[in-house]
Amino acid sequence: MSDYILQLEDISKFFGPVIALGGVTLRLRRGEVHCLLGDNGAGKSTLIKILAGVHMPDEGQYLLEGKPVRFASPRQALDAGIGTVYQDLALVPLMSVARNFFMGREPIKQLLGFIPVMDHALAAATAGDKLRNMGIRIRDANQMVGTMSGGEKQCLAIARAIHFGAKVLILDEPTAALGVKQSANVLKLIATARARGISVIFITHNVNHAYPIADSFTLLNRGKSLGTFPKNEISKDEVLDMMAGGEEMHKLIADLEGVTI
Repeated sequence: MSDYILQLEDISKFFGPVIALGGVTLRLRRGEVHCLLGDNGAGKSTLIKILAGVHMPDEGQYLLEGKPVRFASPRQALDAGIGTVYQDLALVPLMSVARNFFMGREPIKQLLGFIPVMDHALAAATAGDKLRNMGIRIRDANQMVGTMSGGEKQCLAIARAIHFGAKVLILDEPTAALGVKQSANVLKLIATARARGISVIFITHNVNHAYPIADSFTLLNRGKSLGTFPKNEISKDEVLDMMAGGEEMHKLIADLEGVTI
């Protein structure tokens, strides 16, 4: 058995003459939180879409549990246990928590013995129970998702992916636009997922959120990997320095020191 549950080996993706990703390698261990860091335009979104089956790589290899895979659609990736939670969360504000939790997988009962309809009571009871088991407290599983806070919505989307069998959880900027307390709740849920043996790829540009929860880091810059580092081999300041551009940023600061505004 491979030490890695998921691997991207020397992956490249081109959009016409634009090199979105050039020879990027990412390896995710079982039960690990691996942070993918990079500023805007670094290639994070393209990498997410390859992992999630939206795009196929033009070069390189995608392996799941040591075996090469080629996902032609997000559904194929989901069926293989790759759960992706995007920034928009794919939640419907005017539907209940329970309806959103089971969207596309609704529990069914027979009305009058032969008409299939959604079992709303079972959905509400199950959703509430599963969310509580993951440490997520909601007022009512029948409340509209639009009444929830941003952090509660993020936790709902993550919990849904975990419940429906994600072996690998890909989180796209899950703490973006959240307050301190809400971000802490999301990070706690990520830790819960890791404790359950789920491997997590946490995509962010916020090192202050990434560093406390991460086991390892891969840094992207303009579609290229700056390297992968276990947490015990790189400090938060070093991560920040690499994200800021390292020597290039220091040179810019030095050039500006003598400028009078």
